[in-house]
Amino acid sequence: MTATPSELTHDCDLSLFVACYNEEEGIIPTLDTVVAATTEVGISYDIVIMDDCSTDRSVELIVDYLRRHPDLPITLYVNEVNQGVGANYAEAAFRCRGKYYRMICGDNVESKEALVTIFRRVGEADMIIPYPADTTFRGPFRRGVSRSFTLIVNLLSGYRIRYYNGLAVHFRYNVMRWHSNSHGFGFQADLITRLLDLKATYVEVPVYPNERAGGETKAFKFRNLCSVGHTLLEIWVRRLGKLVYPEATRRPLSELRVYRAGDVGHVVAKTITETGSPEATRAP
Repeated sequence: MTATPSELTHDCDLSLFVACYNEEEGIIPTLDTVVAATTEVGISYDIVIMDDCSTDRSVELIVDYLRRHPDLPITLYVNEVNQGVGANYAEAAFRCRGKYYRMICGDNVESKEALVTIFRRVGEADMIIPYPADTTFRGPFRRGVSRSFTLIVNLLSGYRIRYYNGLAVHFRYNVMRWHSNSHGFGFQADLITRLLDLKATYVEVPVYPNERAGGETKAFKFRNLCSVGHTLLEIWVRRLGKLVYPEATRRPLSELRVYRAGDVGHVVAKTITETGSPEATRAP
């Protein structure tokens, strides 16, 4: 497993990044749902909200929510310039304090039951990857686009994941270390395939999402479509790199040797005793 190193300290089990861009209709119900789910599971958490330069009343509503709930571990950051959800996803990881990390969309499309199902699986693998068990509530066009995207990512990457936009739970360290350069919605596919290249473990969890209560999806904006195209290209180039340099695909953490001052003497003495030769203690 690409486990989080001891050097990255954490104050809680799970950090939740809530993405907000013009979500005045859904942001407060989203926060209520998240708090209710974490309370039911009994997991320690913190929440970082990144408002991406909203032009509606989103910030005003969030500030009022924080005023009414001063005991909740929630912090709001407001971008003065729109950065894109992928960039905010990476930025928020550096501002959280949890061992594990997950994004929550601010449009309240995930029910409390779905979040409880996901949160209860935290710790079972490097990645907890949810996928929609039922998509009939979506129109034919949305279902077709989603299936096509999954098919293309699997074709380019060589994997067989059911769903790439289900907002997986990751080690926060892995998000900080391997986060995507994408600004749009393709960042999750980029991160998942990259971690699979590094032999990360995963479990796929079926959930039943809600449809948006209001507003419109940002997934089909021109900028996001361009960003997704860039992500697909990155995934393909990375697979070509694996074919050319297969020995370069290595687990970044489990293959590290660590020597610390104060421990080296013990390690050297043990090695000499076991091998009978001090030459064997030299670092490669």
